[in-house]
Amino acid sequence: MGKKIKKIGGALFVFILLAAIIVLSNSLVITKENEYSLIKRFGKIERVIDNAGLSLKTPFVESVDKLPKDIQFYDMPTSDVITLDKKTMVADIYVMWTITNPIRFAQTTNSSIPIAESRINTTVYNAMKNVISSIEQNDVISGRDGKLNAAFMDDIGDSLMEYGIELITVENKHLDLPSDNKNAVYERMISERDQMAATYTAEGESEAQIIRNQTDKEIEISISTAKTQAARIIAEGEAEYMRVLSEAYSDTSKSEFYTFIRSLDAARASLNGEDKTLILSSDSPIAQIFYHKD
Repeated sequence: MGKKIKKIGGALFVFILLAAIIVLSNSLVITKENEYSLIKRFGKIERVIDNAGLSLKTPFVESVDKLPKDIQFYDMPTSDVITLDKKTMVADIYVMWTITNPIRFAQTTNSSIPIAESRINTTVYNAMKNVISSIEQNDVISGRDGKLNAAFMDDIGDSLMEYGIELITVENKHLDLPSDNKNAVYERMISERDQMAATYTAEGESEAQIIRNQTDKEIEISISTAKTQAARIIAEGEAEYMRVLSEAYSDTSKSEFYTFIRSLDAARASLNGEDKTLILSSDSPIAQIFYHKD
C-alpha cells in the first residue's frame, strides 16, 4: 500500500512539474532588439513591449504578436507612368520604411506586413503618378539624379502615418523609356540638343562680332586721338623750332653761326653718289664758307 501511495505521489510531482513548466513557458515573453512584442488579451492589445529582454504575461489569457522594429525594404512591382506630354515611362521603385506606432499598425493592417506593403504600394504609386504626370518626359529623364525622389516624398507627406508607418526613402532603380521606342526618343533628344547647341553657337558668334566691332571702333578712336595728339605735338615742336630760329637770326653773332652750319648741311647734301667733287663759284654762299678775306 505504501509503495502504491509513493508511486502516485511521484506521478503527481511529475504532473505538477510539467504543468509548472507549461505555465511558465506561457508566461514568459522574449523580446529581441529588432522587434516589438504586442500583448493581447482576448484579441485586444493591452500593452507593447519595445525593449529587448524577458517580460511576463498572463498564461492562457494573454497572447503575443511580434512586429519588426528595424527598417523594412519593399521592392515595388515595375509599372508604367504617363508624363505631361503623354509619353510612357517605365518605373522600377523600391521603398524603405519602418513601424513607428505598432498599435496603430496592428489595428489598421491586422499586424500583416503584406497588407502594409500593399498600402505602401498604392500610396507611392499614386504619388509617383501625380509627380510624373505634371512634368514632361525630358524633365523626368533629367530629374532621375534625385529630384524626382524628393518630389515623391513631398507628395506622399505623412499620409502613411495613419497606418503607423514612417516612410524613410523612395528610390528609383530604373526610370526609363519603354524599350520599343527608346532609340527613337533618344535620337529626337540628340537632335534637339544639336539644335540648341547650334543656336548657342550662333548667338555666341553674334555676341563675339558685336564685341569685335566695338573693339575695332575703340581702337580707331584711340588711333585717331593719338594721331591728333601727335600732329599737335609736331606742330608745337615746329612752332618752337621756328621760334628758336627766329631768335637765333635776330642775334647777329648767332646768325652767322647758323648760316655757317646750314651752308655745311647744304654742301653735304649736294655730295651724293660716287662723284664727290663740288664746284662752286666765288660768289656762292657755300664758297663763302671757305673764302678767307685778308
